[in-house]
Amino acid sequence: MSTVNKPGLPSGRRETGSGMERFNALRPGTNVAYSAMFILLAILCLVPVVFVIIISFSSEASISKVGYSFTPVEWATDAYQYVWNQRNTHGLPTVVMAFFTSVGITVVGTVLGLVLISTMGYVLSRRNFKLRGLYTMLIFIPMIFNGGLLSTYVVNVQLLGLKNTYWALIFPLACSSFYVIIMRTFFQTTVPDEIIESGKIDGASQLRIFVQLVLPISLPALATIALFLTFAYWNDWYQASLYIEANQYDLFPLQYVLVNIERNIQYLANNDMAMSANTNVLPSETMRMAIVVIAVVPIMFSYPFFQKYFISGLTIGAVKG
Repeated sequence: MSTVNKPGLPSGRRETGSGMERFNALRPGTNVAYSAMFILLAILCLVPVVFVIIISFSSEASISKVGYSFTPVEWATDAYQYVWNQRNTHGLPTVVMAFFTSVGITVVGTVLGLVLISTMGYVLSRRNFKLRGLYTMLIFIPMIFNGGLLSTYVVNVQLLGLKNTYWALIFPLACSSFYVIIMRTFFQTTVPDEIIESGKIDGASQLRIFVQLVLPISLPALATIALFLTFAYWNDWYQASLYIEANQYDLFPLQYVLVNIERNIQYLANNDMAMSANTNVLPSETMRMAIVVIAVVPIMFSYPFFQKYFISGLTIGAVKG
């Protein structure tokens, strides 16, 4: 790093590096303080996850004796065994079937959502689209006033006939007005008009321009929306409670199955008429933590695939200085 003398500075003092380098440089003490702060924040985020996993592998006797602890008196897998032993009409573990159902719904729903949201956002971002203002208003209104649960249920069940189908778990979450506005803003502020014009000059259609020119430079926005859609589909159980009947076991997603297992075990533990000698040892406390682990751990592995683009996509729509 070069040092230069600057007129007006006292004798012996030198200016190191360029102005921007000096502006971005941190003193050693400040660097240590920031590093310690981020390490502390990482620990605060990681410790609860580890704590939940430890509790899920604790025995009910240990929790009754010492409560929730990082060092349980006795280790056990009763909660996971209870979940595994829940079988459907085909004799297969319910949680395994529900897991693959949730994976399929999440993948199909995320892809479908990206197609709908990106195409709608791109169309609304084009200034030469004559109905741009009308469609923007129609998309913006549901962000403030929605149709209501009753009307949504009637449309999905009686008009579209989605009851007891996988599509009932996919279509209601596939498109969000908020995400469409985000994509529209991203296309307006990030995609240069020169790229669109160059495609038109070469004779490319709007679809080809969108697929070959716009989408490759929109990966941060797409990855951010995909991550949000993935979380929404994976964690959803409410749509199943509305549109899937109790005898349709093969259609239950993972979250719905886990919620039902937790409700059943709480009912057995709290209902005096249902109590028996065996229900006294039901893993009611550790079951909650096991359900959290089963629901959270698989989706945690999807984040590294989005992280590269998600960080750069956090500033989607930000005003450039």
